[in-house]
Amino acid sequence: MKRPRLAAVEPLPNYQLKMTFINGCIMTVDKGETIFAKPGLAPLRDPAAFAKVRLTNSIGWTIEWTDFDIQIGADTLWLEALLQTSTDENTRTFIAWRLRNGLSLADAARALDMTTRTMSAYGTGARPVPYHIALACKGWEVENR
Repeated sequence: MKRPRLAAVEPLPNYQLKMTFINGCIMTVDKGETIFAKPGLAPLRDPAAFAKVRLTNSIGWTIEWTDFDIQIGADTLWLEALLQTSTDENTRTFIAWRLRNGLSLADAARALDMTTRTMSAYGTGARPVPYHIALACKGWEVENR
């Protein structure tokens, strides 16, 4: 899968989303912390409102809550799910860095002077993220603030 796309999304209790991606991968993401931390997502604090999540269209690039004009991209959801399930601190650092800075694989590769294939392998857990890469992510943020 070159770029994450959703085939289905299902709301679960406690602000969780069960997502089925077009490659058949099923992941769950907990959106509770984000919903209560970001003022723009305040309408979703109502469990009934949160449950109205839908795919934007059959292409699967985003999910939406049409009543509130709130959308979240499939790539962001994919990264959040990976972040929440990662058992390795360096991988969590790397994924969180990409999320905070809105970096695509290509952007991350340019920032760290590496290949997009390596960035993909780090992001999916196919390869462990070395400690020096986690440090580079932190340094990049300091330099780019």
